[in-house]
Amino acid sequence: MSIEIVKGKNELLDKIYQVHKLSNTRLIPFRKGRTWGFCNEEKKIVIPCLYDDLYEFKDGLARVKLNRKWGFIDKSGEVVIPSIYDRVENFSEGLAKVQQNDKYGFIDKNGKLVVPCFYDNAWHFSEGLALVQQDSRYGFIDKSGKLLSRCLYDTAWHFSEGLAMVQQDEKYGFIDKHGEMVIPCTYLKVGGHFSEGLQYVSPNFKYGFIDKNGKIVIPCVYNSAWHFSEGLARVGLNGKYGYIDKTGMEVITCKYDMGGTFSEGFASVKLNGKYGFIDKNGEIVIPCLYDGFYDFSEGLATVKQNRKIGAINKRGEIVIPCIYYYIGSFSEGLAMVELNDKKGYINKEGVQYWED
Repeated sequence: MSIEIVKGKNELLDKIYQVHKLSNTRLIPFRKGRTWGFCNEEKKIVIPCLYDDLYEFKDGLARVKLNRKWGFIDKSGEVVIPSIYDRVENFSEGLAKVQQNDKYGFIDKNGKLVVPCFYDNAWHFSEGLALVQQDSRYGFIDKSGKLLSRCLYDTAWHFSEGLAMVQQDEKYGFIDKHGEMVIPCTYLKVGGHFSEGLQYVSPNFKYGFIDKNGKIVIPCVYNSAWHFSEGLARVGLNGKYGYIDKTGMEVITCKYDMGGTFSEGFASVKLNGKYGFIDKNGEIVIPCLYDGFYDFSEGLATVKQNRKIGAINKRGEIVIPCIYYYIGSFSEGLAMVELNDKKGYINKEGVQYWED
């Protein structure tokens, strides 16, 4: 009897060790034909390929699809939340959006439905509140499901830096987390969220920037504008694009046909029909040779040539050949790709994690 007890304890300890080991192991989505599982970096299958679809692990859980329904598993392959939902999103601030019967609600990591599937649409939690839609109107709920205010806005966006964009009577403004209107709905157009303390606005078909008190800090003189990123914002003037700093000084002249946001010190620009990258001094560091682009992420940027997509490093070297129809942003060393109408994953060296 004592031997059996020791044996049971050893089995339990071994299981605990295996779970701990897996929690520190990088698991990569692996497609085998039409079914999905997870492998390690050496392509050894760790979780069998038995799912219809799945996504990468986030916060220790992965979304998986089985028999047309979605749920979550942990890194040991154990079902944590059964596949009973028509759609699920990743957890954000401890809750995940789920869909049942064309309605949306939220679950916690134990699978408890903490906000019933009542809303026509919903978005992830941000700064403790989530945007929801009911009967073509928008409002916000807290994590208990309580409405910040009834759904009364024509449209809205999630909270960022303590404020959320809302629309009433075809004009835009901002509310705080108490539902109070702190910047009145007087603008024709605004950006979806504050970024680095500023927000671009258009009161009269020209764009400038306001601070969180609603004060115009950069005059509305531009034909277009975009969010601040890494201290600079893209602006458009007379059909050309450049960049300003937070004082409104034009630090990169409006001379490009198009411009992206700065990411990891670089911004994509278009000149003479082709795309390349500039640094914060306005110097072209990667020549304008490409047909399309996406911003840098984890040291790589996806680029388009001859209708196919690959990736370059910050020296402009092609590290992933332009053979894909789609490449997503790299996250923790992985990116989703599409090739020959099939989805798969690659790492930053271009290693493909699938088997047809």
